[in-house]
Amino acid sequence: MIPASLLFALLLAQDAEFIYDRAPFPSCHASTIVETAPGEFLAAWFGGSDEGKPDVAIWGARKGRDGHWSEPAELARESSIATYNPVLFFSADKTLWLYYKFGPSPSSWTAARRSSADRGRTWSEIEHLPAGLLGPIKNKPLILSDGTILAGTSVESYRAWSVWVERSTDHGRTWTKHGPVTVPGQPHGIIQPALVRLQDGRVRMYVRSTQRIRRICYADSSDGGRTWTNAQPSELPNPDSGIDAVGLKDGRIVLVYNDTDKGRSPLNVAVSADGDHWNRFLALETEPGEFSYPAVIQAANGEVHITYTWNRKKIKHVTLPPDAIPK
Repeated sequence: MIPASLLFALLLAQDAEFIYDRAPFPSCHASTIVETAPGEFLAAWFGGSDEGKPDVAIWGARKGRDGHWSEPAELARESSIATYNPVLFFSADKTLWLYYKFGPSPSSWTAARRSSADRGRTWSEIEHLPAGLLGPIKNKPLILSDGTILAGTSVESYRAWSVWVERSTDHGRTWTKHGPVTVPGQPHGIIQPALVRLQDGRVRMYVRSTQRIRRICYADSSDGGRTWTNAQPSELPNPDSGIDAVGLKDGRIVLVYNDTDKGRSPLNVAVSADGDHWNRFLALETEPGEFSYPAVIQAANGEVHITYTWNRKKIKHVTLPPDAIPK
């Protein structure tokens, strides 16, 4: 008899695809995805000769209702310096934003952004953000019911990692900064928060941790992201690799992560009703390699869409129908 997990993986295969087969760059990483209209999507990532090289730019592709992805197109490039970690999202005023970083390394990068009023077909000029404002560092922001943007960000200095939340009540024109959020006793500890809303109204962040901690950590806010508890380890492992999470329309949380404390395979999906206890129901990848830096959203029709790095060579896209996610 085929195990249920393997049978589901086989059924899922028809809903997994590479966004592109060929591209004008050999290496890619750190994808993001947004639904631009019902059944239409835009994905972005950074690509070039290798992470941190001066030729690395932000690239993207569109998926139409016909189910086909466009050829990769360049969305942003900086002069003679690398770009990193694009993040796509809509603010409440229907503006589509592309945030990204640029610089010699994550410990010394600067943030940039551009916006679109036509769902990503044309873009504004690139705007470099003021020093100290980084925007969403890897994962999409959480948009509250009143339009407030909560952007999870983090700082990677030489000996200390910490998480912050940048908060905007005017669709991204001005920001306040809240934090730092740390794990007590672990100064070189957490980065790259993924923000969701719990069913009791609290905002929760799930964060990547160093291998000294080896667990996905989390912290909570009861006042809309202004103040936060200390972060603490969850029951899920983390090998110092990026994660992402999304709150589903029914209140459950889906989290995509590497279910190991070493390496970047396997890549897994878990679901939780309370944010604390997890059903690890699906392995997207199990072979040796690097399968990492996921992004996850829920589309208007209820489907869950995941993109991730496939061996630093391609970006993979997986679609989960709503009934594939256990209650």
